Amino acid sequence: MGYVVLDTDVASKLQRGAVPADLRDYLDGKRIAVTFVSVGEFYKGAYQRGWGPKRITELERWLRNVVVLPYDVGVSRKWGEISAIKGRPVPVNDAWIAACCLRHDLPLATLNRRHFEHIRGLVLVPESRE
Repeated sequence: MGYVVLDTDVASKLQRGAVPADLRDYLDGKRIAVTFVSVGEFYKGAYQRGWGPKRITELERWLRNVVVLPYDVGVSRKWGEISAIKGRPVPVNDAWIAACCLRHDLPLATLNRRHFEHIRGLVLVPESRE
């Protein structure tokens, strides 16, 4: 049973039970991880939407059941490498998420493949969602 890192979009849909069927099938039996960046994005969205304590507690309960990949120097090095790619800039948070995946040699499940598909060495799963 391998790990798969969820991009923020997939993790958010998973929490709501709204992941597309093919991706849900792929994730079945996998160990789930998210990055420290996604955790920050979850809190940002919660505060922007005026979530109350009950919904924040539900988010935190969900987070206790997944692995959260932390920041470290290796992640920072990968982020710098990705951010220096010429020609097709990677959004800052996406670069951090990709850096975590590359640093820990883990695949990424995302609904925004075009944000990541040009990053060398990053494995996107499932292979094809077409």
